[in-house]
Amino acid sequence: MERWRGRVALVTGASVGIGAGIAKELVRCGMKVMGCARDVDKIQKLAAECQSSGFAGVLVPFKCDLTKEEEIVSMFAAIKAQHNGVDVCINNAGLGHPEQLLTGATSGWRNMLDVNILALSICTREAYQSMKERNVDDGHVIHLSSVCGHRVVNESNLHFYTATKYAVAALTEGLRQELRQAKSHIRVTSISPGLVVSDFAARLYSNDAEKAAAAYNYYKPLDVQDIADAAVYVLSAPPHVQIGDILMQSAEEPW
Repeated sequence: MERWRGRVALVTGASVGIGAGIAKELVRCGMKVMGCARDVDKIQKLAAECQSSGFAGVLVPFKCDLTKEEEIVSMFAAIKAQHNGVDVCINNAGLGHPEQLLTGATSGWRNMLDVNILALSICTREAYQSMKERNVDDGHVIHLSSVCGHRVVNESNLHFYTATKYAVAALTEGLRQELRQAKSHIRVTSISPGLVVSDFAARLYSNDAEKAAAAYNYYKPLDVQDIADAAVYVLSAPPHVQIGDILMQSAEEPW
């Protein structure tokens, strides 16, 4: 990670869970991390925690609603003005609603499309343009996907969410191909975790706290730090190594 010290990373959805864990780990490694979310208070607390821990890098909070393109574009403009631009873009923000295919609410489907696919694509486009205009040819884009981007599990509340993660798989490979066609050495990777101890289950089952809590009782899930370590591994790979996807699950996960 030495070559990334002092360079700029954007982490979306950095206020809680996996995003917060990755942001903290990159700050520990000496990067300037732009952490964005709608709730910046939590990112500010995390930034203070990083500072008090004596980490080599810095965490800078940015308030951004990723469902609004104009806010994403404004955020990238602010990053350019304050920190020159982005060298690493980690598209972590994502969500699931328990909207089944037969009975689901269109509003829930649309929200998943807006955050899991469109926001990811807009951030990727803006990050690439930021790198290109500064002749940054060794940047990296990381998409946080899911095992649901590899197979359809027998859980109807996850089927539309699963479709968005299949889209992330296609977007990752499509981006790799476009970067190669552009003769760019910017790399793209997706990280596809299984169940992770985070706020995902609580948000998915926001109307059923008992079911949300039970999600973590069947087997030992992954920790946020496991995913943060995977992100560091990806960024630490030699420049000639293209890591397409890391599929990681609990050793006890049954499917």
